[in-house]
Amino acid sequence: MDIIFTKLSELLYGSYIFAGISSFTWGVLSILLSPCHLASIPLIIGYLTSRNDIRTTSRSFIISLIFSVGILITIAVIGLITYSLGRLMGDVGVWGNLIVASVFFIVGLYMLDILNLNWGGFSHNNTKYGGLFEPFLLGLIFGIGLGPCTFAFMAPVLGVVFQLSNSEPVLPISLLGYFAIGHCFVIVLAGTLAHKVGNYLKWTEKSNLSKIIKKTCGVLVILAGFYLIYISF
Repeated sequence: MDIIFTKLSELLYGSYIFAGISSFTWGVLSILLSPCHLASIPLIIGYLTSRNDIRTTSRSFIISLIFSVGILITIAVIGLITYSLGRLMGDVGVWGNLIVASVFFIVGLYMLDILNLNWGGFSHNNTKYGGLFEPFLLGLIFGIGLGPCTFAFMAPVLGVVFQLSNSEPVLPISLLGYFAIGHCFVIVLAGTLAHKVGNYLKWTEKSNLSKIIKKTCGVLVILAGFYLIYISF
């Protein structure tokens, strides 16, 4: 694995194409190799399964994308704030992690049908907002606890960005964009495929497999909350 990381870091200083591929790959790895980010997979799958208004793959894709955008916005804002304060980029401290863990517990209990959430008029049943506020809000909150994990994988990319920001602004911006696309790609893919699999299960089985998937994801999200508490102390 160290050899792969070293090679990816070297590619960042190569041609534009290889630098872009490397940055995209770092974005994908920031999801697949991070326990914090992996929690986003059962979260978005469980959330999509809990909704009864998603009937098309394109709709599932949009919801997953909105969730990912919410995550990226929070990570970017927190990164800028913590960096300007001279702290480790994305480090929101113990209280930040505890807040996100609490959200995980609430959402997990919601997926387990133990807790009923009132979104105050922003529910997915409210056609005025097109059901997009919920996933966007979840993404914003979820991103709070992902800062340190994200910037750990983003460090090689940021090294190139800071080095070239003054002399060549286009490439650094592109690399950040490729990283963001790779970061969102896994989440969006998981959410989109979850919808297709869910439709297949409902069509081929008379059992409650979709409900089982939803509740399993709820348990995984709650476990992710406990993990955030564990790494906070």
